[in-house]
This record gives sequence, C-alpha cells and structure tokens, in this order.
Amino acid sequence: MEIQQVVGSLVCTNRVPGLDHWHLRLIRNARGKVSVAVDPVGASPGNWVFTASGAAARFATGKAETHTDLTIGGIIDGWDPDG
Repeated sequence: MEIQQVVGSLVCTNRVPGLDHWHLRLIRNARGKVSVAVDPVGASPGNWVFTASGAAARFATGKAETHTDLTIGGIIDGWDPDG
C-alpha cells in the first residue's frame, strides 16, 4: 500500500467490460509520478488516499474479476504529509 493524493479524474467513453463503470482517478505519489487508479470509494481531487497495487488491487474493488493493477482502498480523513 502507498499513500497518494488524488489530482483529478479521467473520463473514458468506452471501456473493456472488466472495468465496469468504476470512476478513474489521477493520483500522484510522493515522487511526483502520476498514475490512474480505479476508485470504488468516491475520492475527490485533493483527497489523500491509500492504494493497493498489483494483484491485491483487483481484490480491493470487491470484485476480483476487475481489470486493474491500482485501486484506491480508502480516503484518509486526517494526515499531514509534512508532519
């Protein structure tokens, strides 16, 4: 797991069936790398979240057949990245 920040949303009009209708979020890690994550929890831009990657990402959606390798597992309610 890794703590990352949501920086935006990604809109796709067509998707493979394995992605269902999950929201897609742009997230930035501590090194500044931006990635796309499946968002089953409803995170918003600016939220700090924890993510699951690799095979664990599929299970974090609640549907193991989801085609993802990065999933937002939860929204962090209170955290100071500088503290």
